[in-house]
Amino acid sequence: MKILYHHRTRGRHVEGVHIRGIVHALRDLGHDVTVMSFPGADPEHEFAAAQPGKRGRLAALVAHMPGVLFELLELGYNLVTLWRIERAIRQQRPQLIYERYSLFLFATVWLARLHGIPLVLEINDSALVHRVRPLKLTGLARRIEGWCLRQCTGLVFISSYFRQQAEEAYGRIAPSVVSPNAADLSRFDPRRYDRERLRAERGLKGYVVCGHIGVFAHWHGVDGFVDAIAQRLREQPELLLVLVGDGRTLPAVRELVAERGLSHRVILPGRVPHDDVAAWIACMDYAVLPDSNLYGSPMKLFELMAMGVAVVAPDYEPVTEVISDGHTGWLFPRGELDACVQRVLDLATQEDERRRIGHAARDYVVRERQWRNNAEQLLSLVPTEAVG
Repeated sequence: MKILYHHRTRGRHVEGVHIRGIVHALRDLGHDVTVMSFPGADPEHEFAAAQPGKRGRLAALVAHMPGVLFELLELGYNLVTLWRIERAIRQQRPQLIYERYSLFLFATVWLARLHGIPLVLEINDSALVHRVRPLKLTGLARRIEGWCLRQCTGLVFISSYFRQQAEEAYGRIAPSVVSPNAADLSRFDPRRYDRERLRAERGLKGYVVCGHIGVFAHWHGVDGFVDAIAQRLREQPELLLVLVGDGRTLPAVRELVAERGLSHRVILPGRVPHDDVAAWIACMDYAVLPDSNLYGSPMKLFELMAMGVAVVAPDYEPVTEVISDGHTGWLFPRGELDACVQRVLDLATQEDERRRIGHAARDYVVRERQWRNNAEQLLSLVPTEAVG
């Protein structure tokens, strides 16, 4: 089947991982997939750290742009989409359009209905949820979103929470599936890595390593976790924290670690290329996700679990859809940081528990959460005559 994958994102970092995962899985299933990206974006090829100044200036410009102006530009992008998608339909004659939904974007749905082409929307964002950058044109965004969710062929939600919110707000929406994130087992396979050599090279030999992978943002709670556990690390002298990533709160975490004299107990490698993430995970005995949100499906959970590294995580609904407490990971009541810290400290001395749960976590990903599973789910929404 000829599939057109359309998205209006920069296709970097987690977005790029998700896009590549779905596209490659569809191709592995025998489908012909063309990716139409935001002009200048290329999610099928991971970007090196080229031209950081240019991207920094663009990000700064967007960050300081008035919210209403930014949202009007998003709305205006429908004109660009109309021209690009119409041309792609004429030239490629896709049998399915798969779109990563973006706020205010309705042109693809309209064109798909006009041409009688099945269209499946993947919902990673919504006008219904709390946003880092608050919406100004909320009413308009929700009217457009409701129309799109009712008029498309099918919907892929990354969590049940997202689907429930949409059904309550918009009534009868298109048929849907819940499809959390996944992992690429060709990359995230512990058998590919010499764990002991990597640990020795990075000064981790002889320690029990609890790790974290991801963006240092306030909603992930790494800064609060480090502050809470810093005064208790002496209780477990063999425990070492390896917190990989970058973001707004990293400078504060670095300062806190230095002030407490814990640079030998809390390792902060910064951001690493996605190709190197698995090698860092291979050094970990278990991992921690201090916080998340009500609707997100954290990519890091799946990549950690695929490597046989189980996670201490908050009991948000999207997380509990992935982690079963005491079976494929360990849950603590969300917002209760003391409970998170205590579980991390307790597990430092429970080697058998870490290994047992780690093996079960990997087995779960192998069975249910490879990108192939996501591709098969989205294809289940397509009429059989289109697939044929």
